Order: sequence, then C-alpha cells, then structure tokens
Amino acid sequence: MATHTVFNQVPPLEEYDLFQSDRALTDALRALAPQAEFDDARALGLLAGKPEWIERGRLANDFPPELHAFTARGERIDEVRYHPAWHDFMRVSVERGLHAAAWADPRPHPQLRRAVGFYLWSQVEAGHVCPISMTAAAIPAIRHQPELAAEWEPHITARSYDPRLAPYSEKNSALCGMAMTEKQGGSDVRANTTLATPQGSSGGGNLYTLLGHKWFCSAPMCDLFFVLAQAPGGLTCFLVPRILPDGTRNAFAIQRLKSKLGNRSNASAEIEFDGTQGWAVGEEGRGVATIAAMINQTRLDCALGSAALMRQALAQAIHHARHRMSFGKALVDHPSMANVLADLALESEAATMLALRLADVADAAVGDRHAAVLKRIGTGIGKFWVCKRAVAHVGEAIEALGGNGYVEESVMPRLYREVPVNSVWEGSGNINALDILRVLRKEPESIEALRTEYEPIRDDARVRDAFALVERYLSSAPEELEGSVRVLVERLALLWQAALMRRHSPDEVADAFIETRFGERSSIFGAISAKIPFGRIVERAAPVS
Repeated sequence: MATHTVFNQVPPLEEYDLFQSDRALTDALRALAPQAEFDDARALGLLAGKPEWIERGRLANDFPPELHAFTARGERIDEVRYHPAWHDFMRVSVERGLHAAAWADPRPHPQLRRAVGFYLWSQVEAGHVCPISMTAAAIPAIRHQPELAAEWEPHITARSYDPRLAPYSEKNSALCGMAMTEKQGGSDVRANTTLATPQGSSGGGNLYTLLGHKWFCSAPMCDLFFVLAQAPGGLTCFLVPRILPDGTRNAFAIQRLKSKLGNRSNASAEIEFDGTQGWAVGEEGRGVATIAAMINQTRLDCALGSAALMRQALAQAIHHARHRMSFGKALVDHPSMANVLADLALESEAATMLALRLADVADAAVGDRHAAVLKRIGTGIGKFWVCKRAVAHVGEAIEALGGNGYVEESVMPRLYREVPVNSVWEGSGNINALDILRVLRKEPESIEALRTEYEPIRDDARVRDAFALVERYLSSAPEELEGSVRVLVERLALLWQAALMRRHSPDEVADAFIETRFGERSSIFGAISAKIPFGRIVERAAPVS
C-alpha cells in the first residue's frame, strides 16, 4: 500500500528556450549589434533546453575521463578516454563555431556571435568548453609566428570534430591545450624550470627539445599545446604537438589526472617532457608577451562562463520558486524570497551585460587603438569581478531550492562545483588585479577609455562616491594602490556594469542595480530595499514566461 502521494515537487526545467527567455541577453544584443541576426544562437538556445542534452550534461560529469597510460602489452600510449556525452558536446561546439571559428568568420561581430553561443552552451555542460576556449585563444598566440600560423590555423578554425590522435595532415581540424604552470611556480611562470634546447638554429619557428614537468596541463588529448619553457635566451613559448609530422607520438607522458573539486568532465593532467619536440612561437625570452594574447582571450571566456553559470543557477532558482508552494502560496510570492531572487537577477543581468560588452570590444579592437586599450584593461576587470561574484551568487541560488538543491540529482551541486574554476584559471583574483594595475600604469589612456564607458551614469548622484574613490586611488602612491587594488577593481567593475545597464536595461532595472550596489549596499543577497520592484525584476529574469 502506498504511504504517500508525491505532490508539491517541482518539474524539471527543460524544453525551454535559453536564448529567447534571457531578456538581459537579447536586450544587450539589440543594443550592441542592432542589425545582426543571431540565428545560430537562437537554434543553440533551443537545443540547450532539450532534456536529452541536459541528460548528456549529467552523464559527462558522472562518468569523468579516465587515464589509460599503457596498453595490455605494456606499451606507453598516454591516452585519456571520455564518456560519449563529452564527445557529443565537443562536436556541437566545434560544428557551431564556438571554438576558433570566429577568427575566420567574415560576418560582422564574429567574437560577439561566438560569445553568445559559448554563453548558452556552457549552461548545459561547462567542462568541455575548456579546450574550446583554449582553441579560440590559440589563434592570437600562434600568429606571433607566421609560418606556424599558416600551417596550423586552417585546422584550428575548421568546423569539424575529430578526436583521434593522428598527424594533422590526416585530420581536417585541430584542438589546442595549454601547459604553463609547474609545481614550484603556479602563476609565477617566470619560475618555470622546464628546459628547452635548440636542435639547430634558435629563435622563432625553430625546433627545440623540452625536458621538465607541468603541474597542470588542460585537456591533454588535444592536438597541440602552448608550453612555456626556459630557452637559452629566457622564458619562451613553444608549440608542442601530441603527434609529430612523421606520425609518431611526441614524448608526452601523462603521470596522472587531477582529482578536482569540479570541472569533472574535463581532464586536467600532470605531464612530463623528456626529449619532447616543440617549435618556438616568437623569439626567445618573449614567452610571457607571446602567451598574453592567448590569456586575454581565455580570460574573456572565464567571464562568459561565469555569467553563464550564474544565469543557469538563477533560472533554476526562479523556476523552483514559481512552482513550489510554501505556507499557502508559491515561494516566489513571499516578499523575502522575491527579494533574494530579484537581487540574484540584478547580479546575473549585470554579469551578462559586462561579459557581452567585452566580446563586443574584442571585435572593435581590430585596428582601433581605443578599443584595444579598453580590451586590455576591461577583460581583466570582467574576469576578476564576474568570476568573483559568481561563487556567492550560485551558492545563494542553491538556498532557494533548499534541500532539493543540495542533492546530486539536482544540477545545482554541479554548478556550484564548477563556478570557482573560472576564478582560479588564467590567474586568480590577485593576479588579475595586479595585471590591471600594470595596464593602468603603462597605458594611462586606459582610464580614459573606461571613463568613456561610464558616461551614461556620470551625473547620477548615487555613484559620485564611487567615482571619487576611484580618482583617489588612481592618484595614490604605488605601494598604497597595490595593497588596495581589489577595492579599485571592484569599483571599476561596478561602475561599468551600472553604465551598461543604464544603456541597455529597462530604467527600473538599472535604477535597482545602482540603488542596491551604490546606495543601500549589503554584503549579502536579498537585503535590498522594499521599494525595489521585486516582482517585475524576477518576472523579467524568468526562464519561462
């Protein structure tokens, strides 16, 4: 005999349109690219809401990659094998051009188009976009060595997915990874000890052999990797293929896969180089400068990925609150819950607006000095702030679901485990903040570029104190500024988000953001003034109308 009837449980959030239901996204695109059609993104938004793809996202994480270092006969192969769901996601991402296809896209707004797809597809499964992001970032790095770019770029930008380990001459495409950090150095890559010895002529485009280790190698089954190593002339960037031109396997020993907090569908490895062949990208001693172009792109994807995780967490929280009854009415109708959801919606919208603006700036930066300067400082600001805020945001969204958000049957634990990686990857908060400080000191026009962005809120009395604080810090002594750099970057980010929302969001939403981030500020979500129109803000952010 049944002891109970299941009721007041929330149906899964599926069969919905992630593109069309995201008002922050569509409003931003209307403003940033009013003449552009985003048919590819619209189709991807529908695909991302399908239950079969949501299930694939679960499978890719429940069955993480496995290292197969040897064959049964003891032959070393150093292969990582993934669940089929991983390959399904990779195939869609490559075929839809979410990797490096933007660099070969003749249409206007190629980086913005790619960013929208990346943002939507990341909401379904975020781990696989690591190699997708690195492949996108490979193009500006490899172009430091034109002959290598001519050889590899057509394969990197190709829209075909081929996961085989085979010479690139036998494949139509290539995916890229990174192997930068070492045990003793972390973000301090100048402390790297991996040695690179020229096998003839030295310098850009020439062959070296590598000896050393890498503490983190992202996506070790990619076709080629960008590696930092110490050449005779100093720290240098190298292109290291898994398979050599003659078809033999490069010396690329995978010692183990990392057991990570999140990002479980994606493999991260410790690797050893011993006679490994690599080709110098750029001149000896210019490794950091060469790789900076790659990191600037991947930092953009960190901001996009965090905004995507925030959006998905918010969508789940609102969906739950609209369906779950508590004390005689829907959760969303309780003012305290509406307060929390509205605050989360404001944070998510601001994150989406900033991430998309960064992609828009990346398009404009080609041949435009002002946009190029804004890209250099802005990408760091967006990466620092959006990734930082995402951790607290997703944690609060879990609370909205209560215990149902804390069990592994829910997508929420996966989102929560996933979100910190974007803060850590490509330089944690302090590294990003100090990079921003260096840009401010070396390129004074960067602050003028930001001031142009802030113009829509210049006369708003509520942000005057924030502007004054920024000006005070910028005029302070270098040692004082370095110790307070996080405060400066926070204000730079908040002012930019406020200006973007003033430009692109409805007035009541922009006013609510400015009031809650500069007026009655609180360190927790859901502590905003009762005069804020909770209901309309939540309704605007709902995943299903």
